[in-house]
Amino acid sequence: MKQQSEIPKDGFAGLRQNIMADSKAGFVVFLLAMPLSLGIAKASEFPAIMGLVTAIIGGVLVGLFAGSKLTIKGPAAGLIVVVAASVTDFGGGIEGWKLALGAMVVAGLVQVIFGLLKLGRLADVFPLAAVHGMLAAIGLIIIIKQIPVLLNLDPVIYSGQGIVEMLLNIPSFILNLDPEGAMVGIISLIIMLVWDKIPNAFLHKIPSPLVVLLIVIPIQLGFDFSETEGPFALLKVGDLANSLQFNADFAGFSETGIFIKYVAMFALVGSLESLLTVKAIDHIDPYKRKSNNDKDLIAIGIGNTFCAFLGGLPMISEVARSSANVSTGAQTRWANVFHGLFILVFVLVATPVIEMIPNAALAAMLIAVGIKLAHPMEFVKTYRIGMDQLAIFVTTIIVTLAKDLLVGIAAGILVKIIIHLYNGVPLRSFFKADFDKEANSDQYKFLISKAAIFSNFLPIKQELENLEKGKKISIDLSQTKLVDHSVMDSLHLFQEDYERLGGKVEIIGLEHHVPFSEHPLAGRKA
Repeated sequence: MKQQSEIPKDGFAGLRQNIMADSKAGFVVFLLAMPLSLGIAKASEFPAIMGLVTAIIGGVLVGLFAGSKLTIKGPAAGLIVVVAASVTDFGGGIEGWKLALGAMVVAGLVQVIFGLLKLGRLADVFPLAAVHGMLAAIGLIIIIKQIPVLLNLDPVIYSGQGIVEMLLNIPSFILNLDPEGAMVGIISLIIMLVWDKIPNAFLHKIPSPLVVLLIVIPIQLGFDFSETEGPFALLKVGDLANSLQFNADFAGFSETGIFIKYVAMFALVGSLESLLTVKAIDHIDPYKRKSNNDKDLIAIGIGNTFCAFLGGLPMISEVARSSANVSTGAQTRWANVFHGLFILVFVLVATPVIEMIPNAALAAMLIAVGIKLAHPMEFVKTYRIGMDQLAIFVTTIIVTLAKDLLVGIAAGILVKIIIHLYNGVPLRSFFKADFDKEANSDQYKFLISKAAIFSNFLPIKQELENLEKGKKISIDLSQTKLVDHSVMDSLHLFQEDYERLGGKVEIIGLEHHVPFSEHPLAGRKA
């Protein structure tokens, strides 16, 4: 661990101290973010340039006052499903886009309220299996929806089809593929999937999306896509200056049910994904700085409100770009600002180059993201934690594919509750944590009773995190009837964080509990 004195400065002092490292990291992230932001916007039924607008605002504006030091703010593949569905449900096309923006403005304000109410621990309220199931379902939907784009099919062929219908029509899509366009898409997908597996450290410094563009743009120029392919084959960006106006339309409020549904989904799903990313990046921050989740939610909410007024996509703290930011040596929030500035400059001077990108290549990038979210190993990992977790995980996926994300998450939580009731958890314990705390000069003792589960653990976690650092903490679970996986995971992470700062945590009283699997963090029943 780095010494406290080595922690990079914040603000303008941090800019002067770390300008070389942060500008370098920002440039690498820009190379990764630029094509992905375009692809995410297009897949979300938004004008492509609006993906770049969100990335610019997420970097240049939100990066200045966010509550996390190393996360990158911008459009996310995980929100494609919600954004595209909102545009469709509001009527599609330009009108659907503008009405969806109205819901996004309100959702951004809701996120600000979340932060002001100090709901930055929102991610801790949801069972992990349901959250991972939601992400896997998003990955599957992205893959299914991007397959015809990868094969360079005319959008008329699959327009209006639902997820299940598109899944069943994949054989038909393959039979009707465009040879040249599909070749570009498949080459792009192969590069995205194998680039990071090539055993060469120097090559890994070049982001795989940039490699795709360096290869497929010359290929499409050789085939002269602008003349030989349909108008859907190449990306259309448009002019940034003419696109920036107040595009949000609040007439969708008259359709109260749809409006409220998407406000809830944008606010909840976006906040949840963002908070999970902040938690993950805090754990790989070489200085082990703790982010201010509430401040980060306020910053993202302000950014989303501003973006939606102008026509941009909702933003989150995005995990892939944030991970790349850390791995390339970012020191402070200025790396995020630099990434936004580089995108702004590129849009202003190189739009003709952007419009040489084949849409099939962007589809390949998104499919690669979808594969990571819904990788078969996610199913295997969940199964190893326990069949109870797999049931929640699979239920969330199936219901999400059949209905939507909000219903899918609710179904996963319902299965979790049913499993807990079956295992003897009293109804009262779903809403109230039973614990006692004793303190002396050098030790804290926690005795948790009845049940320690996802829905009642937040007060216990807050109490633990408010304890003085550097002492010994004993957490006694002997009086619990059930400790679920979400709590086991939270206790493990708390133990790591507290001991890293010089304290000691022991978790006792589980000798007579029976784990649901051999996994060390599996749920346990007395």
